Amino acid sequence: MSLPAAFHDIAKRVNNWGRWGSEDEIGTLNLITDEVVRRAAAEVRTGLRVPLALPLRHDGVQTGLIPGRVNPLHAMTQINQEIFGPGAVACSDDAVTMGLQAATHWDALTHVSHSGLLYNGRPAATITPHTGAEFSGIDKARHIVSRGVLLDVARALGTDRLDGAHAVTPEDLDAAEELAGTRVRAGDIVLVRTGQVQVYLAGKREAYGHPSPGLSIRTPEWFHARDVAAVANDTLTFEIFPPEIEDLWLPVHALHLVEMGMLQGQNWNLEKLSTACGEVGRYSFLLSAMPEPFVGATGTPVAPVALL
Repeated sequence: MSLPAAFHDIAKRVNNWGRWGSEDEIGTLNLITDEVVRRAAAEVRTGLRVPLALPLRHDGVQTGLIPGRVNPLHAMTQINQEIFGPGAVACSDDAVTMGLQAATHWDALTHVSHSGLLYNGRPAATITPHTGAEFSGIDKARHIVSRGVLLDVARALGTDRLDGAHAVTPEDLDAAEELAGTRVRAGDIVLVRTGQVQVYLAGKREAYGHPSPGLSIRTPEWFHARDVAAVANDTLTFEIFPPEIEDLWLPVHALHLVEMGMLQGQNWNLEKLSTACGEVGRYSFLLSAMPEPFVGATGTPVAPVALL
């Protein structure tokens, strides 16, 4: 089934193909300039560090809905082994098998395609079984350090957690921006808190992903207008699930990753950050969210840290 006209209308308004040249592979990360990073460093005032990643564990957020996206399976490959002979220094090593989008992660620009195309008009067929993504793999994202802004939508709307049927709108983002007391600016990384991760943290893994609040199809234009570099939130699916438009699955993914060339992240734990920002009365910070540089990968685990 083809995508509806409403989707294509939005796509035309947010499209960034060719904006940074026909060979560009990193999209809106181009907005994180040296000057943006220099200003972001000035956000560190107390030295408080808030980790935003969920623990990597075998009973993580994945329930088997998406084939191959397995929770981390950790195994010891050697335990106190004296590999250089008796009495020598002993070593212990581990190995892990996991889906790269299993827990707290970034989606690469190649994570989704639509109409046979990826970001900047490249064919979706450039992703192959043996080498992965030929263009715009997560390894191309390089360094992701910028000013972060927490848009605490749940708190701005007077609740601790949004209802599962709540589609976050541009008006909701405006309200959260007002609460934050700062305007989102070019090169920022925006973190949208819905409170949904509380469901997983309470041990209700099956209920975490469905139903779930998330970004509305109307929000990509909000991020595009402000030249946001990347967006992450505290849900499994990022956008509202089930979708707000019947049978239109993952439209926000397609608009962000394919049309805008903007990375998005899921399963970020924003609870402690929400508390910290509320206590200091400041919702902007230096954010370090470096991707693991898996060559040709369409996503990566990330252990982001907000520095206030």
